[in-house]
Amino acid sequence: MDIHEYQAKEILARFGVPVPRGALAYSPEQAAYRTREIGGHVWVVKAQIHSGGRGKAGGIRICRTEDEVYEAADALLGQRLVTGQTGPSGRLVSRIYVEGGQHIARELYLGFVLDRKSERVMVVASAEGGMEIEEIAETHPGSIIRVSVEPAVGMQAFQAREIAFALGLDAAIVPEAVQAILGCYRAFEDLDATMVEVNPLIVTEEGHLLALDAKMTFDDNALFRRPQLAELRDKSQEDPRETRAADRGLSYVGLEGNIGCIVNGAGLAMATMDMIKLAGGEPANFLDIGGGATPERVAKAFRLVTSDANVEAILVNIFAGINRCDWVAEGVVQALEKTPVDVPVVVRLAGTNVEEGRRILARSGLPIIRASTLAEAAERAVTAWKNDRSHRSQKAVNA
Repeated sequence: MDIHEYQAKEILARFGVPVPRGALAYSPEQAAYRTREIGGHVWVVKAQIHSGGRGKAGGIRICRTEDEVYEAADALLGQRLVTGQTGPSGRLVSRIYVEGGQHIARELYLGFVLDRKSERVMVVASAEGGMEIEEIAETHPGSIIRVSVEPAVGMQAFQAREIAFALGLDAAIVPEAVQAILGCYRAFEDLDATMVEVNPLIVTEEGHLLALDAKMTFDDNALFRRPQLAELRDKSQEDPRETRAADRGLSYVGLEGNIGCIVNGAGLAMATMDMIKLAGGEPANFLDIGGGATPERVAKAFRLVTSDANVEAILVNIFAGINRCDWVAEGVVQALEKTPVDVPVVVRLAGTNVEEGRRILARSGLPIIRASTLAEAAERAVTAWKNDRSHRSQKAVNA
């Protein structure tokens, strides 16, 4: 789960990380009023969306008068901001954050991620802040500092000091750096985060550290024990297809193609999408129904896939181990009997109770295209999609 910048800063501030003074606004009038609350002579108006690269997309604006703040807020609120991470549809700006301007002497990068290879929290820092970490790795690879944290004891003060000195910070502000680094780590550890990123972490001309921007993501599987974090979720920033699936206990990733995929297991889903592309098609989604799928769960998956207007064919690919092919077949039949679809449906079953599953599909009398192998299923799905599209086009011409 992602959260907004202002939410991440509120959390980090509670863990002792210094952040600039700022306030949230939902209207231009409120934004202008925030300038008087914050004080100063320069303010930064920031669009609050779940994406990086806001500055390059015009989502961060420096203002020197109250009128400029009003105009910046008026221009951003209600707009869809398109960045390099949002895709062409962008993200809706429904709130902005007004922050006091700072005199920046240096920009640093500080990030905390879970390194799955070492099974440790990895601290990543660089003296080249203000850029995405991928860009830093490409243009200044020698500036990247990596420190692994031993889970039995957690991050120690000496490690934070080593990072601070490696960043070339003056001795006078090393204590502030240690406090900020340890605060970020405690927030990561205590709140089941999967990423904490401060970029840039700035050194002001007055000689202090501030987290000028912050991002945090959290483990969805741990939200049941973090209700205060679950309340920070902003569904307006999510793909509605993925939100509907998550609320129903399904794993869904929306894509840009036309062939919907209902699969069990992430590995099989990726193989299925690869085979669709190899056959000349484009997958519309990644939907993993997981293990132990009941007929009702399969029917939910069908409804989710068919609710996407871009889906023009459906491929069900199940390799049953924990699952049972007869359950999946019953779910497919239930879904199609209750809500008939006007797009081709291809089903490939393998594994536990596969013969019974195939018999259920055959007895149903529904126009289900059956396949025995993944390659065959992908070929038939793409062929059926192309034929159906051609038929529709011809029908529209004749009409």
